[in-house]
Amino acid sequence: MITLSDCSCWFKDKKKVVKAMKHMTFSVKEGEVVGILGENGAGKTTLLRAVATLLEPTHGTVTVAGFDTVKEATEVKKRIGVLFGGETGLYDRLTARENLEYFGKLYGLDQHEIKARIEDLAKRFGMRQYMDRKVKGFSRGMKQKVAIARTLIHDPDIILFDEPTTGLDITSSNIFRDFIHQLKQQNKTILFSSHIMEEVSQLCDSVMMIHQGELVYKGTLPELYAQEQSEDLNYIFMSKLARGIS
Repeated sequence: MITLSDCSCWFKDKKKVVKAMKHMTFSVKEGEVVGILGENGAGKTTLLRAVATLLEPTHGTVTVAGFDTVKEATEVKKRIGVLFGGETGLYDRLTARENLEYFGKLYGLDQHEIKARIEDLAKRFGMRQYMDRKVKGFSRGMKQKVAIARTLIHDPDIILFDEPTTGLDITSSNIFRDFIHQLKQQNKTILFSSHIMEEVSQLCDSVMMIHQGELVYKGTLPELYAQEQSEDLNYIFMSKLARGIS
């Protein structure tokens, strides 16, 4: 469903070349939920942006559902939903409902489909009471819930989340996690980064660990637990950092 082949992303920062992603090769199967772990600046967001067609690889290729993210970006965009931490992608001058209607139309949904999807998502995330208020006055958590709904408005088969529970309270975070379980049952493919180890251990089939732009581990959680002789994901991650991610 998602395949990276010897993929690198490099940037020029003044006179220095920053190698944000170095020769990554991996695949994510249809219906797999994969958590991305790494310190700030490790390359997690760069990876997600490359998969989302927002960054063109310096070297190598990325394919999503069989489509090349550079040569066939339009086809990729039809099949993915994307949410990046700190970027809600919402229009402050519009209401929550108007935002979702706008993005639904962008994805080619008809009015009946848009109305049904908005009603379902508003109910799931407890947004009914403020759907007709302008986003400008929303709290961070309220905006994040509308942004998650925006990501899912067209019912994509592949979903990319970067720190999805940022700004959510405990109740909303739990609602989101329950919804991820439902998406998993629908065979959706989900790739997301998180600093919340409990979230990753509860939701994911597999994990990827990125360190200084390099993919240093990808495997199932049971495989990782057996390898490290522990089921404490936070302990495992910190231990790997301490010994240089070996």
